Amino acid sequence: MQVLAYFIISLLASVAGAICGIGGGVIIKPTLDLFHLDSVATVSFLSGCTVLAMSCYSVTKSMRAGDSRVDLKVGTPLAIGAAMGGVVGKQMFSAISARFAETAGAVQAVCLFAITLATMLYTLNKSRIRTRRIFKAWVCLAIGLVLGIMSSFLGIGGGPINLVVFYFFFSMDTKTAAQNSLYVILISQVTSLLATLVTRSVPTFGWLSLLLMVAGGIGGGMLGRVFNKRMDNRAVDKLFMGLMVVIMGISLYNVYQYTFAL
Repeated sequence: MQVLAYFIISLLASVAGAICGIGGGVIIKPTLDLFHLDSVATVSFLSGCTVLAMSCYSVTKSMRAGDSRVDLKVGTPLAIGAAMGGVVGKQMFSAISARFAETAGAVQAVCLFAITLATMLYTLNKSRIRTRRIFKAWVCLAIGLVLGIMSSFLGIGGGPINLVVFYFFFSMDTKTAAQNSLYVILISQVTSLLATLVTRSVPTFGWLSLLLMVAGGIGGGMLGRVFNKRMDNRAVDKLFMGLMVVIMGISLYNVYQYTFAL
């Protein structure tokens, strides 16, 4: 029953993640924490692998089909910065997790709630906010570095903050931002996994759980791509806002669980 829950959560989260460009980890991570299906470190690792599988399918499929909206001049330096930041963020989380054990989950939940709330407020008011159009590679690299640190520390792969960055700094519409976000998530997750393997910091996990979550990630990427083509920017925005509310609710409950219930 537990492994079935892994598959269902990863599948549904990946569908939504592929549509909105948030990766799915921002849904998978707090949901698995909610049910305490594994340790905080294991959940972060499994979530990252699932996001990697989903983003790999979505990005490569779009590029092969010729309907990719990825801006490589912007996305590549962002992705490189995010990959570098991902290594730093992972080390930060490992240090906190080793010292404070389960308290690390509460820290992640608080940070995720704050970031999601800020993202939601921006999205509600983005029509009234003047955006930028950045081209300089070193600025993109720096922005990606910050994104990578945040997403890796939180174990969410990318999440909603990616979309805000593409909205504000690069004046992209919702669906274009979603594809560019998945491209950045793909590169950063590949680097994060390699860093975990090289440093031999892979947490204990069940192989069946990993396989089912990866399968859910790829399946979610397939379904999400189909739905994304049929939805306009407005529909994607509505789904995104709904997900933000759910994520904030789960994050608040996780804060309670990690600080008072355990």
